[in-house]
Amino acid sequence: MRKVFGSFMAATLVAVSLLPMAATAQNTRDEGDDGLIRVQQGDDFYCRERQLGTWFYCEKPKVETADTPQAVAAVPAAQQLKAIGEHLEELKARAILQPTTENVSEYIEFQRAQLDRASSFADVWRRAIWQNPELDYTLQRPINTVGKRTWAAGRTAERDQALAAISERYGVFYFFSSSCAACEVFSPIMKGVADRYGMTVMAVSVDGGPNAVFPRYLVDTGQFQAMGMGGKQVPALVLFDTVTKQPMPIGYGVMAADEVMDRIFTLTNIEPGSDF
Repeated sequence: MRKVFGSFMAATLVAVSLLPMAATAQNTRDEGDDGLIRVQQGDDFYCRERQLGTWFYCEKPKVETADTPQAVAAVPAAQQLKAIGEHLEELKARAILQPTTENVSEYIEFQRAQLDRASSFADVWRRAIWQNPELDYTLQRPINTVGKRTWAAGRTAERDQALAAISERYGVFYFFSSSCAACEVFSPIMKGVADRYGMTVMAVSVDGGPNAVFPRYLVDTGQFQAMGMGGKQVPALVLFDTVTKQPMPIGYGVMAADEVMDRIFTLTNIEPGSDF
């Protein structure tokens, strides 16, 4: 009997000792102040009642979820620049209409900030050109004294070489008037250019009168209009392409010999837009 009672007491003690462990193994659900349900694990006394939380491993650590902010639409740069200009004008107007120290100072400060911005842009611009030769137009048309002199010498040599063969394909119509003082000045200039390059010049009198420099001339019977010339402005030069049969007006009025040669060279050897 004593052995049975002893076994019973031992079993009872074991069962009692397991009760806290069973309670510890239970999970409880608590709602926190932020409305989130947290699962409490372990001892009711230490975890549930005292709410020791994560630090005592009573609840699973909360997984931080970063709030995903809504994507803010980027303001286009053009609109930003426009807004800066409008704000500057507003500050200027306010400073003029209400010239207080505060208004004028605010305008000056904002204007200076924009000048600094423009200076930075100009500085980066020139550095970009220095480092990227394909962006530097001055390599094609120099602006410094030495570069311009070198470019001009090369251009003149190229022009003279091209004009030396101009007579093989092109001729020039020279329209003049016997009563035109400018024609008297320009006729010798045109004759000198023609002789230098062996160009054929067909002189045409728009009033029927003679020309001392070009004694062999024609009287205009519609050639002036047919060449696409407007009005009756003289002197006038037209380059005629014997291959395409197309006239190319060179210009009106008195021109220096170099200018006449440059225009003829440009019309016959330079693609539009490539020389600027």
